[in-house]
Amino acid sequence: MHREESSLDLGTIKIHKNVIASIASLAATEIDGVRKIGKDFKMGLWELIGKKSYSSIKVLIDKNDEVRVELPLVVKYNYNVPEVANKVQENVRNALEKMTNLTVRNINVAVQGIEKDDSSGRHD
Repeated sequence: MHREESSLDLGTIKIHKNVIASIASLAATEIDGVRKIGKDFKMGLWELIGKKSYSSIKVLIDKNDEVRVELPLVVKYNYNVPEVANKVQENVRNALEKMTNLTVRNINVAVQGIEKDDSSGRHD
């Protein structure tokens, strides 16, 4: 298992990469203009059998305990793509630093597509 680990006077705290991916996913979807987190083939298979998976979000922890996150996104139609991606990076960084006290090195956003929102409202 891949875990981020720190030692305290009372013992060890371990944060699994899946927790980091989950925080990143939730923080990204808080941003107006994000339609959903992108998928890869493996993630689609997990959803078919009813399991929640964050496998499309890649979390890497280097030897200096710095975190790198690769986050695929689908942006809502009619939103400024770079603006949405920048807001996602900021929100994910803030959430990870606040909730885990880890040093976030990079948050790479890969926009996989554009989709129309289900609502009838239009955002210019």
